[in-house]
Amino acid sequence: MKRSITVVWCALAFFTVGTAYAKLPPPSEEEKAKAAAAKAKAAEAAKKEAKALAKAQDRVVAHYKQSRMPAASVRAVEKLACLTGNEDRHARIGVELINGKVNYFAFYSKWKPRTCSIEVQRGGAYNRWEDHGATSKVTLVDGKGIFLIDGKSGNYRFVFRAIDRERYCGMDGKINGSLTIMRGNSKCVVEGIMDGHAG
Repeated sequence: MKRSITVVWCALAFFTVGTAYAKLPPPSEEEKAKAAAAKAKAAEAAKKEAKALAKAQDRVVAHYKQSRMPAASVRAVEKLACLTGNEDRHARIGVELINGKVNYFAFYSKWKPRTCSIEVQRGGAYNRWEDHGATSKVTLVDGKGIFLIDGKSGNYRFVFRAIDRERYCGMDGKINGSLTIMRGNSKCVVEGIMDGHAG
């Protein structure tokens, strides 16, 4: 008897659940539209995330490539030197060029027993450089004078303007004049800078 009752109850429960599921209404058009919109939104979000990830990866690759590049471009360094005169009376200059611009020069003159020595480095503490096309202006500190450097066609003309002779030569007066150094020529062209040297 008990077994029969149990079977009846199980059958009734199964019938009730099946009936409940069978009676679920189909989704409305609005629900279908909402489901489609949610699916499209999820797909769009996934697409944006993938795009952002790709950009991040591109940035990493670019940074890696840049970090492996040389720190600075290759500089063309050239050195020139010239001399005019003899052992007891002469003027000479040594010049370093970087990419065609004067970066350093050392001038030396002698009129036995007197000598002058001037050394100038671009970016040095005792001078200020200004470039204007092919011309550079070098102003020495404390009003010690000015150099104008004109570089054209492989020639570099150094114009001395009121260079303090006491500071660089140990004698009174100023150095005025010019010295020209030419590529492929070991002899300088000098005008005026030796004047007054013997005094």
